[in-house]
This record gives sequence, structure tokens and C-alpha cells, in this order.
Amino acid sequence: MEASTLSRIGLAGLAVMGQNLALNIAEKGFPISVYNRTTSKVDETLDRAHREGHLPLSGHYAPRDFVLSIQRPRSIVILVKAGAPVDQTIAALSEHMEAGDCIIDGGNEWYENTERRIVEASGKGILYLGMGVSGGEEGARHGPSLMPGGSYQAYQNIEDIVKKVAAQVDDGPCVTYIGEGGSGNFVKMVHNGIEYGDMQLISEAYDVLKNVGGLSNSELSDIFGEWNRGELESFLIEITADIFKVKDEHGDGELVDKILDKTGMKGTGKWTVQQAAELSVAAPTIAASLDCRYLSGLKEEREAAAGVLSEAGLKDEVEFARSGVDKKRLIDDVRQALYASKICSYAQGMNLLRAKSVEKGWNLNFGELARIWKGGCIIRAVFLDRIKKAYQRNPNLASLIVDPEFAREMVQRQAAWRRVVGLAISAGISTPGMCASLAYFDTYRRARLPANLVQAQRDLFGAHTYERIDRPGSFHTEWTKLARKSDAGFATLK
Repeated sequence: MEASTLSRIGLAGLAVMGQNLALNIAEKGFPISVYNRTTSKVDETLDRAHREGHLPLSGHYAPRDFVLSIQRPRSIVILVKAGAPVDQTIAALSEHMEAGDCIIDGGNEWYENTERRIVEASGKGILYLGMGVSGGEEGARHGPSLMPGGSYQAYQNIEDIVKKVAAQVDDGPCVTYIGEGGSGNFVKMVHNGIEYGDMQLISEAYDVLKNVGGLSNSELSDIFGEWNRGELESFLIEITADIFKVKDEHGDGELVDKILDKTGMKGTGKWTVQQAAELSVAAPTIAASLDCRYLSGLKEEREAAAGVLSEAGLKDEVEFARSGVDKKRLIDDVRQALYASKICSYAQGMNLLRAKSVEKGWNLNFGELARIWKGGCIIRAVFLDRIKKAYQRNPNLASLIVDPEFAREMVQRQAAWRRVVGLAISAGISTPGMCASLAYFDTYRRARLPANLVQAQRDLFGAHTYERIDRPGSFHTEWTKLARKSDAGFATLK
């Protein structure tokens, strides 16, 4: 093919995300070739490209034709299901690729798979990027947050494209080179873990307002709409306000009340919690959100438990709690509790990223991560700009909680936070995310914890030793022998 007719980039995998990202790239003026093993998806994408503005997009039905339609050095984005399908797609495409060409995996892949593929690709002289893509279908089409990690040369080859395709905010496009290896995938994974926590906290705020406050869906929509004009302004708060407005087309009332209370998941939240455990990083809010998804899946068991415990005499305390509630104060308290809890969730995610960055030598820029999450992605929120500034003030910040600005806000909101959690507990409404965030805050802020007793127990039954607060070194004590000796001494005195 003539060089003038070759595409600037290619994309393989034309499910909705792949189609939308391809159209976004084409709309930004970059001719793109697309390929999918199911040929009808290629036809569908070509039709959309025609209907959405005669976009510069060409469809291909065989891996060889697809690869050869792209100008060298070739850059090919793959958007297929994580795991084996990625390896299969790489095998089909790389057979026709040359040294210096690049593969960019845009899926939610486990970061170690990306690191394995970087090594395998380099054996053929092929460059490799693992690029997190956040923003769902709309983000992919109109401007996602992009998190590419791996070969820096590969990033430079597509930098002009991704900077135009990404969401645009006041301080630049929502994309940056994350770092080496699987850093892009890892950052996207933690982003999703924060997202789990965020969604759980919002659902708890809804639960308290609806069941203790007795608020209607119309009132809830207004409240969340108002919150979205203040410190809680974010994509998730915005869409929550919209959800409460939607009527059920098959019956009376709003659709949200007809949805089965079982939450799905795709694995990135679980990976986040597993990595937190591996790195000894506390992430209780994210873990609580994952536990809630597991428990939500036990719908039949929960219904049976409700019946058994009711027969055993368990009373519904919601009505009693509701009777003395000042709605206006409750709404403001929940707003403050939600804000403080969300900061804890973000702090946990950032601390996990820091721990992994140290372990792997990625040298992640946390202020820059907060910046690229300001637009396009699911967790985009107005306070991400303040998180960015917190890390600019102190790149080695131990936790968002101890940034002077956030510390002041946490202290100001803790009374309302405690009232909401206490009220929910007394009403029998579970708020595991808010409780986890509050416990995290209370544990982190205490200069001395009861861990001294736990360490004494470990030393007694396992001779694990302990340190003292008044002298250096490790110590072991014959606790049981000394306790019995002490008992004998008391008996003699008696």
C-alpha cells in the first residue's frame, strides 16, 4: 500500500469499548484501521464511522491485511477480554508485525500478565504498553482517562494521539506516561478499587437517607443534585442524582426500586484488596465494599436470615430511629460523613500505589495520577484537584489524612460522621464502608494502640518476641511461668 493510504494506528477488538475508542481516535483526525475476529463487528463499526461523520476508519477482516494497513512503526491497540484472549490476539497479530512495532493492551489486565508480555514481545523486537482506560462507553467515545505503562518509546509513538483522544481538563489532557512494566494496569486496578469504595459509600448514604430519613426518590435526586454543586461534585454523585429520576416503564414508581439488590463485579476490586494484603497496606474501605458485593450475592440467604431472626425476636429499629430525626440535619450530616469517608478511601488507594511504586521502582507521580483522574474516568471528582495539590505540596505525603487542608476538613466533619454511623448502627442499617473509613481514621490518628497486648499474646503462644517503648532490642518473656509464679505469690500473701 502507498504510505499516504496507510492508517496512523490500528485497533483490534470491536465490542462497545473498542468501537467507541476507535471512533474517538478517528474523530480526532487520526486515520485508523480496525479488526475483529467476528466480521460483523467490523461492518458495524464501519457503518457507525459513516453515520457519525464519515470518519477516517477502515475495516479489515484478516490479521495480515489489518497489520499491513498501518504505517510503520505500527501501533496497535487491542481491546479484548483479559487473560487468554489477549495472548491469542497478540499471537495472531505479532506474526505479521516487525521490530519497532508496538502493541497496546487497553483492557483491565492483571499487571503481571502485562510484565510477562513485555518480555515476550521484546524477544521479537516488539514494544508493549499496558494502558488502563477508564470512563466506560461514553468516556471511550468522547474522552477517557488513559493510564499507559510499559515501553516509554511505545508511549512516545502514540503520545500525540492519546493526548487528543483523552478527556481534556483545565490543566491538560487526562493521560500521562505512568511508568515502567505493568504500572499502567496496576494504577487502573487501584483506580477501580477506589471506585468500589466510592460506590459503596454512596449507596450507604442513600440507605440512611431513604430508610432513616424517610426521603423519597424525588427528594434524593434533589439532594444528590445539590451535593454535586459543592465539595462532593463528581461523576458518581451526578449519575446517582439522575438514577433517582428515572420512572419504571413497566409499572408505578421509579426504576431504582425495582432493581434486584445483587451487585456484579469483574475482579479488579478483588485484585486491589489482595494486593493491599500482599503489601501490608490497610485498605478497609475498599475491602468492606468488596465484602458487601459478596454479601449482596447471597440474596436468598439474606431473605431467609431476615425471616429467622425476626421470628427469634429481632425488631426493626428503623421506625424508632426515624421518629426523632431532624431531616435537614441528617442530610447535612450524611453529606459530611460521605465526604470524610471518601477521602479515607482515596487515601487508602494512594497508599497502596505508593507501596507498589516503592517495591517495583516505578517512581509514580501521585499528583499527576490525581490530575489525570479529574476528567473522563468513573472516579472523577472536584476534590481530585485538591489531592493533586496536596502531593505537589509534599510528594512524600504519608497519607491524605495528614495533609494540612484535608486534616482540617476531617476534624471539622468527624462529629457529623460519628452521628451518622451511630444512628445507622442504632437503626440496624449496615454502613460498612463509612464504619471502615471512620475506624481507619480513628486508628491512624492514635499515637498508641492496643497492639501491645496482641504482641504480648503472640510472644506468649509463639515466642515471636516484642519490642519495648523504653529500651532498644527484641525481648521474649516466659509469660505463663511468670503468671503462675505471680498467682503463687498472691496465694502465699493470702
